[in-house]
Amino acid sequence: MEIKELQERVDAWIKAYGVRYFSELTNMAVLTEEVGELARVMARRYGDQSFKKGETENLADEMADVLWVLVCLANQTGVDLTAAVEANFAKKTARDKERHRNNPKL
Repeated sequence: MEIKELQERVDAWIKAYGVRYFSELTNMAVLTEEVGELARVMARRYGDQSFKKGETENLADEMADVLWVLVCLANQTGVDLTAAVEANFAKKTARDKERHRNNPKL
């Protein structure tokens, strides 16, 4: 699926099942919550914490939740994520094309 199609499908789903988008501020809070849930799974799977009884470790689902809310925010604020990601690649390439190769820590 292309990013543009993802944005269109999320928008169609919201209109069909979600009634309307939550406010931008609410979605920002929801995004923060979803990132926290992803962080919890990461801390338990890859970090020093262990899963509590009954906790699930569906990493893919938590990542998809983060992406979903990010797409909602993009749709609400008129951001074309395809164009934004292309611009971000250009920015990172110009800024970092030699930086990481020259990093002795890597």
